[in-house]
Amino acid sequence: MSQNRITSLFGIKHPLIQAGMIWASGWKLASEVSKAGGLGIIGAGSMYPDILREHIQKCKKATSLPFAVNVPMLYPDLDKIMGIIIEEEVPIVFTSAGNPKTWTAHLKSNGIKVVHVVSSVKFALKSQDAGVDAVVAEGFEAGGHNGREETTTFTLLPMVKKDLDIPLIAAGGIATGAGMLAAMILGADAVQVGTRFVASEEASCHINFKNEVLKAQEGDTKLTLKELAPVRLLKNKFYNDIESLYTTSPSKEDLKQLLGRARAKQGMFEGDLQEGELEIGQISGLIDDVIPAKIIVENLITEFETAKLKASQIEF
Repeated sequence: MSQNRITSLFGIKHPLIQAGMIWASGWKLASEVSKAGGLGIIGAGSMYPDILREHIQKCKKATSLPFAVNVPMLYPDLDKIMGIIIEEEVPIVFTSAGNPKTWTAHLKSNGIKVVHVVSSVKFALKSQDAGVDAVVAEGFEAGGHNGREETTTFTLLPMVKKDLDIPLIAAGGIATGAGMLAAMILGADAVQVGTRFVASEEASCHINFKNEVLKAQEGDTKLTLKELAPVRLLKNKFYNDIESLYTTSPSKEDLKQLLGRARAKQGMFEGDLQEGELEIGQISGLIDDVIPAKIIVENLITEFETAKLKASQIEF
């Protein structure tokens, strides 16, 4: 595969990025994806600062290739987290869930490339104005916390591409090489893949959660809790409890009380499939095996090349 704006920017072989997912994206997954030619990401959203430092140091020992850290900017200890990232000389940071102006200039002044995750054209352009090196445009098919606009990936991509000058990364509903090609035809320079890497051997989430992802079929995920922060998750007892509460016209405080604390950890990391929050994307309906991250990367690139060849042979 030839180099493009994203592979050149990050110094990687393939235009393929593993998403920074809470409770799934530790150093083992990130280092394996990077070694396979993609860009691995450590998800800082589920880590205390000292745990993040440990994961960064272990990732650096496991590979000399580039990797990134994803930082949701609404999380606590942000100053400490950014300080550790700079001290440990992490080359790339993906920011999300916050204003890109807050940290971009500071990170870039320390030699770090910055990418911001957005769910709308408006915030893609704000990110570009803030000086980020690239944006991730994520459609609402994606798992976990999501945009309020509910714009699908294939609608969002060409809209963002139309007005954006910096490199564009597509995310949301991509787990195959054909999906990767489709996103790039619509204007993406690379893709970010989350759900497929949850079902990898190296993902740090619980095996119960991984197996539940394999069982998922069309319609088994739902976007909910829009009053707090929209999140896509698998239907289970916790989800049904949310739906029951909605029949009573709940306040935000009622929803917060039901959500409580550490629901995502309870579900994805500890494996409680009934009371836990199981964040995953719609594309889980296509995934039916847990395999090494290296094989996932190899399969995606092989499928991408095959799909590209087939596309070139289509007659109209």
